[in-house]
Amino acid sequence: MRRVGVVVNPIAGMGGRVGLKGTDGKVEQARERGAEPRAPGRAREALTALREHDASVELVVAPGSMGEREARAVGFEPTVVSVPSGGSGDTTAEDTRSAVQAFLDHSVDVILFVGGDGTAVDVAETLADHDDETPILGVPAGVKVYSAVFGVSPEAAGEAVATFDRTERAEVNDIDEDDYREGEVRTELRAVATVPVTDQRQSSKQLSGGTTEGVAEGFLDDIENGVTYVLGPGSTVGRIKEGLGFDGTALGVDVYRDGEVLVRDGAESDILDALGDRNVVVVSPIGGQGFVFGRGNQQISPAVIRQSEVEIVASRQKLDSVGVLRADTGDSELDEQLRGWHKVRVGRFERRLIELV
Repeated sequence: MRRVGVVVNPIAGMGGRVGLKGTDGKVEQARERGAEPRAPGRAREALTALREHDASVELVVAPGSMGEREARAVGFEPTVVSVPSGGSGDTTAEDTRSAVQAFLDHSVDVILFVGGDGTAVDVAETLADHDDETPILGVPAGVKVYSAVFGVSPEAAGEAVATFDRTERAEVNDIDEDDYREGEVRTELRAVATVPVTDQRQSSKQLSGGTTEGVAEGFLDDIENGVTYVLGPGSTVGRIKEGLGFDGTALGVDVYRDGEVLVRDGAESDILDALGDRNVVVVSPIGGQGFVFGRGNQQISPAVIRQSEVEIVASRQKLDSVGVLRADTGDSELDEQLRGWHKVRVGRFERRLIELV
């Protein structure tokens, strides 16, 4: 019988849809903007998949909102460990680290955590402090998910924890959120962790080379009056913003129509308010991972996508590096609708077919 330690960061990802690009030190601000918890639902999806693939699994969980609540909600009767906060109210990194230490005392076979890169660092560094190589796998719930220790979706993470039979080593990365909000991405390798071997685990964030001028020029040739363009983050879409004549938000979402910037660095609500009769969401996959939705652009929510056409742009080099596209919008029905073959603009005139899996 496999014994799985489960810890949830209940505030992870709250800053995404409201445009904060992270939740570290921004919980109250996120709530003031109307943010709702994202991690609990992601945890339930992963635990449901885990139970479907191995009903005999034994769970050892952090208390309350840190795992116990979601485990019981999907039918588990878990063993509950102790942490300083008791799993009530706003939890801290120390709570996560205490839970991991308790999991080791209970000799768990694998740790399933729910959060973003900050949570991954807390888990991995705690294991390193104890010179322990217990495998870990993350359920992606944070705004920043740059590390190679996450499943590509909650369901994939749950399935992998239930079924893996081999492990390997993978990078745990993090970035400074304050720099990130100012448009600077400085990735730092924080740890190397043991993870399950599965093709449903994402790669670490990588930068891809290659010119994007042709991509931007081709897109600008096709700009239409009366169309609202929701322009996502990243350097490729940034070239398009430059071509439209404005200094775009490098790591945020801007909205443009008929020569006017309607929204700068918008939250989901700002974007929805700016949508018109015809809307086009413009995104570029994350290099090394292939995600077009659900990593760093949660402001482009399911509600926005459902009212829009989707235009994907990328350099040839980036497409070669990712192989396939992925989406993790938080809406499984929408993810299913997005699956299939997409024409990606790779030059001024050229497009390439690539599958979103």
